[in-house]
Amino acid sequence: MSAKLVLYFTASGHALYRWAGSALALEARFSPDAAGLGDFRAHLQGRTGALAYVLADLAGEDFHEDQIPYLRGGDRQAVVQRRLAQRYRDTRLAAALSLGYLTGERRSERLLLASFTNPEQFTDWLDALAASGARLSGVYSVPLLAPALAARLGVRGGRAFIVTANSTGLRQCYVEDGRLRFARLERTPDMAPEALAAFVRAETLRLVQFLSTRGALPREGPPIQVIVVASAAHRAAFEQALVSDARLAFHTIAMQEAARKCGVKGLAADAPGEQLFLHLAVKHPPKDQFARVEDRRSFFLWRVQRAIVRTGAIGFAACVLYAAAQWIDLMGLKDQISAQKREARDASQQYERITASFPVTQTTTDNLKATVVEFSRIASQSASPEPALVYLSQVVEKFPQMDLESVQWRTGRLDDRGEAAAPADKRPAPAAGGAAAAPPGGEMMQMLEVSGRVNATKRSDYRAITGQVQRFAEALRADPAWRILRTQLPFDVTSEGTLSGDIGSGEATEAPKFSVTVGRVLK
Repeated sequence: MSAKLVLYFTASGHALYRWAGSALALEARFSPDAAGLGDFRAHLQGRTGALAYVLADLAGEDFHEDQIPYLRGGDRQAVVQRRLAQRYRDTRLAAALSLGYLTGERRSERLLLASFTNPEQFTDWLDALAASGARLSGVYSVPLLAPALAARLGVRGGRAFIVTANSTGLRQCYVEDGRLRFARLERTPDMAPEALAAFVRAETLRLVQFLSTRGALPREGPPIQVIVVASAAHRAAFEQALVSDARLAFHTIAMQEAARKCGVKGLAADAPGEQLFLHLAVKHPPKDQFARVEDRRSFFLWRVQRAIVRTGAIGFAACVLYAAAQWIDLMGLKDQISAQKREARDASQQYERITASFPVTQTTTDNLKATVVEFSRIASQSASPEPALVYLSQVVEKFPQMDLESVQWRTGRLDDRGEAAAPADKRPAPAAGGAAAAPPGGEMMQMLEVSGRVNATKRSDYRAITGQVQRFAEALRADPAWRILRTQLPFDVTSEGTLSGDIGSGEATEAPKFSVTVGRVLK
């Protein structure tokens, strides 16, 4: 894992901290001159690949509010860079913080342009970091970290002042709705706790008056929170001097309590306030910072490499889990295969025991199996006369004038008994109109031949008798599965026959006889 270095940059000197576990350890201090820069370069030897954080705590800061049109993407970035170039001579260390949007006829975005009055003092130190191979995470200032500190100290919204006693002086940051609006650093000589508390109150009132004059703070409104972080030894004096009024509501928090809320461990009770900002810079760095993209290129590449490594590790872990799941499934399949082999072996042994008790035959077991299969197939194609006879009885019930003399049921092909080729002088009458065509001669069918006489009709009325027989035949083919194969009418109705005036006189004592043959394909 890459080492983390934090450079605390002040006007009086610079301190280099190393992140060890979850705490900061002071490594070295450097003077802000050329000698200190040389020592800094020498100290960075062998620190290639370290992550570097720069936290500036300087009095020379500039904050300017501006507005730009509502834009996105590259257009917004171009406009922001142009505004920074118009405001500052050197934009190497400049940032634009979004303050939200104005709703009206023209939707605009509010910006807080921030930079240092003397950015050249950073140049050599940043170049030294780049030359050492360290990866610059960002250049931050104490005011940029004030919103993060305010949120951890319980400020959920609205306006608030965050006041800390740093080693560089009294730091005051004005935060509105979680966004930085203004900050200042006032030097504080050594003074007693009571005097320091009075100084904090006086400077806070001056800051309120200054912001009200600039329009950044309304002159009327609810009390503004003032969060003061002081050492535990000075807390009583601060609470006594910082009395809330209609304009300001003071809240004093001990350093150890603030450290606990920020997740800082092992911090001394009399530690200066910048220790909170140093920890936040490493653990919770804000999105906005001052360094250019060119100065942070190595840091971006490191993040990409780290993301690739993490993705690869996650993919490898997923593959391992998948392989483990497949291995478990394979073990289960092996157990199932073994169990099935045992069952197959037991079944084979049981089969051998059963077949050993069979009587001796003159053929093989395979031939017996084939015979049984063929017999089952033939049996499945055989038909029973019972359904056909039931169907016939249902039709006969509708024709009580039909006196059946014989019913013949058989199975076979259509031409087995010559139905397809009758002599010319005994050709059967055509089937009733619309009857289904007879199936091919080679198809297996069950056939039902019905013979009988027509009663309850005058013997000489051949038309009525013929109509009765034809309606009876139509009823037999009411089920589409049954087809009329042959119809023998009582009279010859073809054009070749001759009808006389005394038809039926010779058979006055007998009812006309007919015959109908229907068939159904076996399935």
